[in-house]
Amino acid sequence: MYQNQIFLNIDWALFTEKLVLIVVVVMVSLLVAMYSTYAERKVAAFIQDRRGPNRAGPFGILQPLADGMKLFFKEEIVPTFSSKFLFVLGPVLAMLTAIMVSAVIPWGDHMQILGRNVSLQIADINIGILYVFGVVSLGVYGIMIGGWASNNKFSLLGAMRAASQIISYELALGISLIALLMLTGTLSLGDMVGQQKDHVWNIFRQPLGFLIFLICAFAETNRTPFDLPEAENELMGGYHAEYSSMKLGFYLFSEYVNMFLSGAVMTTLYFGGYDIPFVNDANLVHNIGTNWVAIIEGAVLFIKISGFIFLFMWVRWTLPRFRYDQLMNLGWKILLPLSLLNMLVTGALILLKQNHWHF
Repeated sequence: MYQNQIFLNIDWALFTEKLVLIVVVVMVSLLVAMYSTYAERKVAAFIQDRRGPNRAGPFGILQPLADGMKLFFKEEIVPTFSSKFLFVLGPVLAMLTAIMVSAVIPWGDHMQILGRNVSLQIADINIGILYVFGVVSLGVYGIMIGGWASNNKFSLLGAMRAASQIISYELALGISLIALLMLTGTLSLGDMVGQQKDHVWNIFRQPLGFLIFLICAFAETNRTPFDLPEAENELMGGYHAEYSSMKLGFYLFSEYVNMFLSGAVMTTLYFGGYDIPFVNDANLVHNIGTNWVAIIEGAVLFIKISGFIFLFMWVRWTLPRFRYDQLMNLGWKILLPLSLLNMLVTGALILLKQNHWHF
């Protein structure tokens, strides 16, 4: 009887809205990640003065599909002495933790569908930033499990390097955000976007904090020059050296999902999220309607994210890889002190302003 009562009390309209939004966000994230592999090859070709993929479909546009089919039908090799369950769990966990970040990102304000105001944020929780940190931290387990389950010492060393790198840079990343939280007074990503729509973008209030966050985002996503744990062509292949077929594809694909969602998080925190620059959103809603404004806001958000994706690619094909000691020194000796200094200076300025001191 009690279970039947709970079943009847469910708001099925809200449940349907959220379910549809989850499916759309996940599919768009996967589609963007898939074609980021194509875009990266084109960017690399442009920088290196060559053509890039141009045979699979017009202008090579079907190259990601060809890559996916190759991975799907490729023979899978599983090490004899590996842990079969953990060998599968590692890449699956890496992919899931990458996608789960999208749950708290506001992809737009709201739309009006069948007389209902439909929010374009899956979960507007008041601890959105903590949720992001919690999910990102789980990604370390996917890497460590994959390296350990292979029963290969080179994979294990690559996983340990990746875990230590991520944990080290998470410290500076978290402290850089404390200064932003002191200014905004909220942990909700939706509230942060709302504040930036009414005032200035946070990039102008926290330029040093953004720079630290950006560098740490490169390290968190294992992108060049911080991709030593993967070591791509120069070394063994890092923590996923023993993987093949779709399990390897999950690890490689999760990097691009992380890149896309890292750009979404940075856009939300520092560049106004879906805010349309130089436009009064209230007047625009009055002129063209709520739904059209929501579509334009979503397009603006994706344009901003695309800028970050291009930056990730540009840096990869421009800067050389760091040595491991240089990588760790940057995190512990430069970024961590800078983030602490930024937090202290921000706190001091807030106190001065609250006490009406002139400076």
